[in-house]
Amino acid sequence: MNQVRKETRTVTREVITSPDAPAPAGPYSHAIRTGDLVFVSGQTGMNQATGKPLEGVAAQARQALTNLETILQAAGLSLANVVKTNIFLTDMSDFATVNGVYGEIMGDAPPARSTVAVAALPLGASVEIEVIADAS
Repeated sequence: MNQVRKETRTVTREVITSPDAPAPAGPYSHAIRTGDLVFVSGQTGMNQATGKPLEGVAAQARQALTNLETILQAAGLSLANVVKTNIFLTDMSDFATVNGVYGEIMGDAPPARSTVAVAALPLGASVEIEVIADAS
């Protein structure tokens, strides 16, 4: 009979929060640093004053990226540290518009990326963007 030995290890997690980004809409952190990676929760294009999405998918995408950048700055990083992006769209016909905004902001050497269509996003947003950044 083979015996399986299970080892337990402790994972170090640092919670990262930015007072300049919209407050999480649920029980999650703005970001978590573990080892050399920072996982930033999905951000939408929310108007902080109203708590509602900005008008138009381009404005929402731009604000979502601004929110991500603000959270990364709280971790001592920038968008240049991003190695993977996930974009969620409620309408794939918005792909070209979001792609244009994303390309302007992320520059000539953008990170790896996935874009998927979803049925809906929190608070009626049209786009949500999350990133993983390298903090090494």
